[in-house]
Amino acid sequence: MCAQRSPNDDSERDRSDAHSDLPPKARRLLAYLDAELDGESYLKSRDIAGDLELSAKEIGAMMARLQDEPVGPTIEKWGYTNGTTWRVTTD
Repeated sequence: MCAQRSPNDDSERDRSDAHSDLPPKARRLLAYLDAELDGESYLKSRDIAGDLELSAKEIGAMMARLQDEPVGPTIEKWGYTNGTTWRVTTD
C-alpha cells in the first residue's frame, strides 16, 4: 500500500531544499517562524531570541539575511523602538 502525499509535501520539500545552504541557526529560526506564525505578525528580536535561546543580535542578523531569501516568509524591518521590530508575513 502506498502512502498518499498531501499537496503540501512538495512545497515543504521545495522550501527545505531552498534553505539547505543556510546555517543551522537560520534554519532553526525559519522553523520557529513557520511553527509560531500564521498570517501577519510583528515580532521583537529579543522576544524571538528568548524563545530560541540566542542573542537579539544573532536574530537581527539572521532576519536581515532571510529578507533576501526567495522562499519562505516575507520579512521586513518595521521599526526600532526599544529594539528592532520585524513584520513577518507567512502564507
